[in-house]
Amino acid sequence: MYYVNREQLAVRLSVIPDVVAALTQLEKNWDGGLMQGLAQERALHLAIEAVTDIGSYLIDGFIMRDASSYEDIVTIIEGERVFPAELQETLIELVRLRKPLVQDYFEWNRAELHPLTTLLPVTLTAFKSAVEAYLVQELGS
Repeated sequence: MYYVNREQLAVRLSVIPDVVAALTQLEKNWDGGLMQGLAQERALHLAIEAVTDIGSYLIDGFIMRDASSYEDIVTIIEGERVFPAELQETLIELVRLRKPLVQDYFEWNRAELHPLTTLLPVTLTAFKSAVEAYLVQELGS
């Protein structure tokens, strides 16, 4: 029997639409200014944390193999068919941004629209839907 913390998964999944809205608005109104640059950093960071937190809850709850890195979290849940394989490359690229955003933030180019800002709204929306479908498939409604 699995113990999947659906409540915590739901809380983290509920953040995704806000992150998607922020990324969409940033792309549409990008001017390279400081406030937009900082907002982009935070939106990307929240996207990373949501994806890795959700992945960790799934790995723990469904007793999947232990992850050795953020990239491994994405690889494991893709391997378990939590989300479609075509999302993996973008999600791996996303989690690779964690170190630059969190540890090397002083080197981040805030004036530039990051390419993932334009890709993530579709990817994150598909990821959220896939995770929700996976939970229903594995645990029922």
